[in-house]
Amino acid sequence: MPGGKSETLQGPLDLMVLKTLGAMGPFDGCRIARRMEQISEEFLLVNQGTIYASLVPLIARGWISGAWGTSNNNRKAKLYSITKTGRKQLSAEVRNGERVSTVMGRVQRIAERG
Repeated sequence: MPGGKSETLQGPLDLMVLKTLGAMGPFDGCRIARRMEQISEEFLLVNQGTIYASLVPLIARGWISGAWGTSNNNRKAKLYSITKTGRKQLSAEVRNGERVSTVMGRVQRIAERG
């Protein structure tokens, strides 16, 4: 891990994209990546190639949509938004993540005792 940063995995990356778009509204790919880095306090390094590789299947699943617009720096860019289907998926993923976190906490407590 160069510079102490970790690469993101595809599953968690998809969840982070949905979460970012759900909370922040339409963003271009670069702003999505930068926002995820900010939220992680620069722990994650998300390059543009990685983020765009995640956006394509999210669009194919109907969880996000893309439309041409103007980015923050006044350039033509594709802006991505979470869809109604994406919001439902996000809710399901968050619930699942909470369950996994609870189970992992239980396992950790058992491991600490043992």
